[in-house]
Amino acid sequence: MDEPGFRVLLVGAGDRKTDAARAIRRVTGLSLFESKLLLDRAPAAVTVPGWLEAAQDAARVLEGAGVHTRVVCDWCDRTVNTGDGPLDPGPCVGPWWSAESCRASHPRAKDS
Repeated sequence: MDEPGFRVLLVGAGDRKTDAARAIRRVTGLSLFESKLLLDRAPAAVTVPGWLEAAQDAARVLEGAGVHTRVVCDWCDRTVNTGDGPLDPGPCVGPWWSAESCRASHPRAKDS
């Protein structure tokens, strides 16, 4: 069984919609038109599940353009901040992994 992934959710467009659409394009590879459509459908998933670090990097790019985002664990559906610790301190309740294995609860150190 693979390790659970993390996805980036677009929560709000912010005030800089042109910059936001360009940032979505940079993160997803979609056309500018498709990026604007995704922006207009907020809340929406911007990325497919992937590594925590990749999701956090994508969220930082989007937030730099004024987009409001959340990084969500696919295993326990908790929101993880773009820093070093969990945003939601509640216990993991995912179906396949132990709470100690959940990366939403225990993000890896930058060096590992």
